[in-house]
Amino acid sequence: MAVSFPFLRKRFAAQPASATRVPDGQRVYAIGDIHGRRDLLEMMIARVEADDAARTAAQTTVILLGDLVDRGPDSAGVITLARDWAARRTVRLLAGNHEEMFLAAFTDESVLRQFLRFGGRATLLSYPITAEEYHRTTHAELQDLMRARVPDTDIAFLQAMENLIRIGDYVFVHAGIRPGLPLADQAVSDLRWIRGEFIDDSSPRDFAVVHGHTITAAPDLHPWRIGIDTGAFASGVLTAIGLEGCDRWLLQTTGDAAT
Repeated sequence: MAVSFPFLRKRFAAQPASATRVPDGQRVYAIGDIHGRRDLLEMMIARVEADDAARTAAQTTVILLGDLVDRGPDSAGVITLARDWAARRTVRLLAGNHEEMFLAAFTDESVLRQFLRFGGRATLLSYPITAEEYHRTTHAELQDLMRARVPDTDIAFLQAMENLIRIGDYVFVHAGIRPGLPLADQAVSDLRWIRGEFIDDSSPRDFAVVHGHTITAAPDLHPWRIGIDTGAFASGVLTAIGLEGCDRWLLQTTGDAAT
């Protein structure tokens, strides 16, 4: 089921069609930040599969824009669900800043402290680590627990994530790009962490950037930038965009908001 927004047509009409085209015969779905909301991802998978099946045959690619983990209640379940989906169809995954922190937290105590401050506790408790174990450990002991309880398959899955994907006239990244730099020269740190400089930039380019990372109450639609992080972990709203030829449409799944 596609969701209509009153400002959608006006904003999209302002963008030249020649700069925003998916190659013929292809279809793309991009899904915003999931942050441990396995329930919303499960519904979104069903929504995307139904939407794709209702359209003409195409080579379909699904892109998860990163930040699968942290903050929400079931990061481990999100990883399992995403991995299983990728085994059935073409699903490409971008690494977000939260995946970066999670992976580095296994060996770097300073990153571990940052990871825990920004929702990592919920991630660890979605694995076989009890709240009692979590609270009674030192950081070094917690790293030992992480290495023992987080499956190697999950670590390998996160390590294999990409940083930038280009399909036709669309570029997909987690956070954004550094204005004024060619795509080949973009720093990984910007692709995963940038915010204000990218969000505030309205310079025309020959591609549109689809991204997450920066939360907005509704999809943030601009001529050269499409933000689809609607804060699923707190709002209970997960957003995706479908792209084919010059066409775009939005999909959403909704569940309980965080209390």
